[in-house]
Amino acid sequence: MMNPRDLEACTEAIRHGSLSFHAASKLLPKRVRDPALALYAFCRLADDEVDLKAEKVDAVLRLRDRLDLVYAGTPQNAAPDRAFAAVVAQFDMPRALPDALLEGLAWDAEGRTYANMSEVRDYSARVASAVGAMMCVLMGVRDADALARACDLGVAMQLTNIARDVGEDALERRLYLPTDWLNEAGMTPDSFFADPRPTKAVRAMVRRLVMEANRHYYRSEAGIAALPVACRPGIYAARFIYAGIAGRLTGMGFDSISARARTSKAQKLGWLAQSMALSAGSTVMPQSAVLYARPLDEVRFLVDAAAKGTRTSRSDSLFEALAALEVKRQSDRAAMLSAKARAG
Repeated sequence: MMNPRDLEACTEAIRHGSLSFHAASKLLPKRVRDPALALYAFCRLADDEVDLKAEKVDAVLRLRDRLDLVYAGTPQNAAPDRAFAAVVAQFDMPRALPDALLEGLAWDAEGRTYANMSEVRDYSARVASAVGAMMCVLMGVRDADALARACDLGVAMQLTNIARDVGEDALERRLYLPTDWLNEAGMTPDSFFADPRPTKAVRAMVRRLVMEANRHYYRSEAGIAALPVACRPGIYAARFIYAGIAGRLTGMGFDSISARARTSKAQKLGWLAQSMALSAGSTVMPQSAVLYARPLDEVRFLVDAAAKGTRTSRSDSLFEALAALEVKRQSDRAAMLSAKARAG
């Protein structure tokens, strides 16, 4: 059972750290909203630990240990960990789902780049679709078709984030644009980092990301109508609020370097109202055939994990990613000690 004080702390973390989800969560029924806030708080703070800390490798390895403690039923003494452990126990959360998020964060710590759109979807599956699949578990949805559409929504949201943050990421020497797109434009990651400008070529890449995201938003909508009726408004809201960011990028001429795409409170309120109306209509409209579209190859492992139940062993790819980080940590420490010895 989740401690109310832990839930309150998670709610505060989301209120300040994820305005879009906080707005959408208001439309979820309490039985889903409370565990969802705990889930998002744990995932959000885990992401921040890696994203905002200089020692990214250590942050990921600490997160690995925190997840081990959560699944052992002995969480770290912190509100997000205790709350997430309660969620894991209550909903029998398949271990493969938070492990997928951990793997995506390991890729971030590694500084991995992505050669093509399929690899970008691989990354998006881990850091976003995994959360969508966990949300389905909280709603009691284990149908493979509905899970596949939830994963589409996660991919769409992450592609929107990537499109919005091209300039900010470049300043931190992070790159999520497919490198084959840069090659086509006669650019390299280093040349882009050295001079990140909203050139015609860069804006064309942002546009391609937005168009790809929009395709997945469309596929995801069919799955929302397969969710419990009380849950549909909140998920429609998340879909429209994030798609609104993509729409803002379009209005900015796909320049996500000179300014950050933002949506207003009035727009969010409009999307919340639209979500309520669509949810009401979904109870009488026939089911879309898009619901039964095959899952993306990149998210199939998440669909299988959530549909079939708990998986306790970590995947080979996650072990490889964590092992690579251990090697990187040892190498970095050896280099630091060597530098200190030379300086001394």
